[in-house]
Amino acid sequence: MTATPSTWDYDHYDPAEERLRESLCTLGNGYFATRGALPECIADDVHYPGTYVAGCYNRLTSAVSGREVENEDMVNLPNWLPLRFRTAGGDWLTPDTAEVLDHRQTVHLDSGVLERLTHFGIGEGRVLTVRQLRLVHMADPHLAALRTDFTVDAGVVDLEVESALDGGVTNAGVPRYRDLDGRHLTHVHTGVTDDASVWLRCRTRTSDIRVGLAARTTAGATVTPAREHLRVTQHTTLHARPGRTVTVDKVVALHTSRDPAISDPLQAAIDRVAAAPGFDDLLTSHRTAWGQLWRRAELDVPGEAGSILRLHLFHVLQTLSPHTADLDVGVPARGLHGEAYRGHVFWDELFVLPYLNLHFPEVSRALLHYRHRRLERACAAARATGRRGALYPWQSGSDGREETQQLHLNPHSGRWLPDHSHLQHHVGSAIAYNVWQYCEASGDAEFLHTKGAEMLLQIARFWADSATWDEQTGRHRIRGVVGPDEYHEAYPGADRPGLDDNAYTNVTAAWVLARTLEVLRDLPEPRRRELVERTALDDGELEQWESVSRTLHVPFHEGVVSQFEGYGGLAELDWAGYRERYGDIRRLDRVLEAEGDSVNNYQASKQADVLMLGYLFSPAELRSLFERLGYRLDDGTWQRTVDYYLARTSHGSTLSGLVHGWILARARRAEAWAYCQQALKGDVADLQGGTTGEGIHLGAMAGTLDLVQRGLTGLETRSGALWLDPVPLPALSSYGFSVRYQGHWGVRFRLEHGRLEIAVPASGPLPIDVRLPDREVRLEPGDTCRLALPD
Repeated sequence: MTATPSTWDYDHYDPAEERLRESLCTLGNGYFATRGALPECIADDVHYPGTYVAGCYNRLTSAVSGREVENEDMVNLPNWLPLRFRTAGGDWLTPDTAEVLDHRQTVHLDSGVLERLTHFGIGEGRVLTVRQLRLVHMADPHLAALRTDFTVDAGVVDLEVESALDGGVTNAGVPRYRDLDGRHLTHVHTGVTDDASVWLRCRTRTSDIRVGLAARTTAGATVTPAREHLRVTQHTTLHARPGRTVTVDKVVALHTSRDPAISDPLQAAIDRVAAAPGFDDLLTSHRTAWGQLWRRAELDVPGEAGSILRLHLFHVLQTLSPHTADLDVGVPARGLHGEAYRGHVFWDELFVLPYLNLHFPEVSRALLHYRHRRLERACAAARATGRRGALYPWQSGSDGREETQQLHLNPHSGRWLPDHSHLQHHVGSAIAYNVWQYCEASGDAEFLHTKGAEMLLQIARFWADSATWDEQTGRHRIRGVVGPDEYHEAYPGADRPGLDDNAYTNVTAAWVLARTLEVLRDLPEPRRRELVERTALDDGELEQWESVSRTLHVPFHEGVVSQFEGYGGLAELDWAGYRERYGDIRRLDRVLEAEGDSVNNYQASKQADVLMLGYLFSPAELRSLFERLGYRLDDGTWQRTVDYYLARTSHGSTLSGLVHGWILARARRAEAWAYCQQALKGDVADLQGGTTGEGIHLGAMAGTLDLVQRGLTGLETRSGALWLDPVPLPALSSYGFSVRYQGHWGVRFRLEHGRLEIAVPASGPLPIDVRLPDREVRLEPGDTCRLALPD
């Protein structure tokens, strides 16, 4: 693999790496995405073509270990890619079955184009060169196109080419799910239009989403359509001569019944492909759309880190583009790049929206709308537990019910184990945090006063109702939850899951309660009255919130913040011994379970838990939160806490390195860069051992972008100002980026050699107040200021 700021290249064919490459070569536009599989290859142990439409889910029931298990999955839709070729009368050529003399695959990041170049040996010393350009159109989100150029170096060669739409696909991209039913599509029908384009329609089995695809294939020869079982094809024969390239273009349209402003998805696809221009014009408008995106997300970071960051930004924009603003979708944890986590929505928006807020606030708003539309379902979930307010699910899909699986497979032991992840109630605090962050960055008072306030109120209500008074401690406590660590689901030997007083859960709950009280106080009186009437909120409840927000219990041990009550009493793990025996112990929970032991018995964390507090809140705000709760969190206590958990974390999540790098940037910069490198290389080097081939880790990718944007600059949007406290790392001391802030498009920041430059575009509504630890600056539209930073 090689990379430049504008390309991501693979320069040979390696079957063992193909799944990883397919994920990282995925193309998308926020509406749908297609994995970077070779068009002539079918789904097998090496390749996995997959196409996914945002928010397109289906629910199936499978028999597992003698019980019925129901799962909702993001559906692998009919494959539009197939285009295979062979010399007349020969076998179909693929890199797995033919002689490959050279192979190169390049993602052109600037233009959103995937280029493939392969030289096949076709006998008698002749070489067939195949060059393909692929795009998933960023201007028209329902279009995709594939151009294939064939060139021979000697002799006249007749090439048979077959283009197809394939409806015989299943969800089979994750090996551990293959015992489950993956047949999501039914009623597959195919046909041919009057102009010889072909079409395929189908529907999902239970969600009854109708899908329509249409394809137009053109070549310098007659193209003949044919219908097959579950497939529809177009055939042509090309006469290739030395030095003359022959070309086949394929343009595809995709619609589903979830799309707005259509009547029938099949007819919409047929009409769209008929009206679509040729490949060259599509490429031009596609490049223009990508150019606009890159301007809005300007990022200039030198070296290898900059190249990886550009790739990360590319995949974030392909999953969550401005087209996403028109959809009812959340943040899929693995992007639209594969089937891991079943395409579900977790808390990854906590790491994604802070970046989007300052570039594409309309997308952030749409993602928060997804949560608001499911507020009623969250309130029903809270009532089912006997509590008021809103209990958002740990895993969400189409309708907001809890999608967390009840069982999960440990591949180390082969056993199916109970899954208690649904007790991660802190997802509600993540949603509240994102509401607040979005409104601070965008200045969207209308959203804060309406949908935002409603979500904050119901999440705060849930936390207040979850807290119980403990006479012994004289504090409120939240019991029976699971924290972000995810390893610990119960106390050793306990007969029920859940832990008491997870510090992250309690501190963020206190923040939600305090922030919601502030929002309610500041609401316009008519709006406040409406909200109070609709939610039956009374003054007694507000008094309870105030009390709980100041008295939630935060456990400590040995002078550090405890991950949860009793954490300090757990056994210490022989970390060196386990690393020596197993090497990679990122998934320590699976290793211990296979030994008949449990990670619940040990002071061992999968990923940042307590330390997540230092990721969400600036040092000053975190101190203030603890003071409100009646605790002192001085620098010494926090540093001891950081050191304590650094020594006890296995980093079994791509998010863990990101959080640790963010926190250490203000303490131990050399060590911070090592963790930042983990976050940067988590997917490109597949550090989790095979997981990236099942889909990228979107939260970690967006988080690395936000590390540059907010983490190293100390950038905060609060109290109507931009707050900055830069801490450039030695390995990343020179970089620039732009943000969109409260009506100002393209506020530019540049850090270089101990200096900070800020430039405000000439067009803008109001001046921007910038506050640093040692000074305040007001910038009018058109102003540029250069500030020397303290050592």
